[in-house]
Amino acid sequence: MSVGPDSKLSNSTFLLAGFPGLEQHYPWLSIPFSCIYAVVLSGNCLVLHVIRTEPSLHQPMFYFLAMLAVTDLCMGLSTVHTVLGVLWGLSREVSLDACIAQSYFIHGLSFVESSVLLAMAFDRFTAICNPLRYASILTNARIINIGLGILVRSFMFIVAPIIRLKFFRYCRPHVLSHSFCLHQDLLRLACSDIRFNSVYALALVICTLLLDSVLILVSYIRILHSVLAIASREERLKSLQTCVSHLCAVLVFYIPVIGLTMVHRFGRHLSPVVHVLMGNVYIIVPPLMNPIIYSVKTQQVRGRIRRWFPKTSLRPRG
Repeated sequence: MSVGPDSKLSNSTFLLAGFPGLEQHYPWLSIPFSCIYAVVLSGNCLVLHVIRTEPSLHQPMFYFLAMLAVTDLCMGLSTVHTVLGVLWGLSREVSLDACIAQSYFIHGLSFVESSVLLAMAFDRFTAICNPLRYASILTNARIINIGLGILVRSFMFIVAPIIRLKFFRYCRPHVLSHSFCLHQDLLRLACSDIRFNSVYALALVICTLLLDSVLILVSYIRILHSVLAIASREERLKSLQTCVSHLCAVLVFYIPVIGLTMVHRFGRHLSPVVHVLMGNVYIIVPPLMNPIIYSVKTQQVRGRIRRWFPKTSLRPRG
């Protein structure tokens, strides 16, 4: 069935796009997507269980990793019902209220993930550049305050543009570009004045995602400067190895964000399949890859999992 305007849809109902032109392959596409979501949910739950049950992991670095795992778990839970609902043929319709709620959680969780990655960069910066004060700087109380600050920053500032979506008039065909709801996708269908939402959303992205990425870059410049000052080559490598997992997580998050932003801003002429593909990469890849990265690259997490699954090799190659 091709995606097109549906005259039977009410003014408060939208149609999820799925994968245009691949509708006949949905039963096959549902298999890898179901496996991916199973890995997302089980992998992040496993990381959380390892951190909770292993006393040696009760330290700031792994508290931030737990925050990242909870964020990825919530991201998976917020999209699994619509993505698999479309592929399984259960429903492609979504109400405006449900769509607004989903877009709120998707964008809020994206800001949470960016903020947690920044906090993890600060953790690595403190551990390498100021190791003697590490325990006194990143106390449990301060970590809790950082977590609360991340939640407020991520979810409070997006309330204004999200609420305005409820009062827009949507006169264009109610067909979304993805199998989940995004703020910019709803703006594309609105016939009301969307200038506030467009400007506010751009400012919010600059003040969160862009600012976070710049601060992470600055942190690693300072880290690299400190590491290069270490005389011993072995100590330099040991210090850098503690940052590998975090660097991989940063790349896994920001590359899809940049790709999706470029497609939405400058890729109007591209095939709808490209938009859908980039949207799914943005939603699925970070929650999928982060538990794999930290299970393979972090010695403490890898060691604990290997004790549980002694026949499973999680040792990185190369």
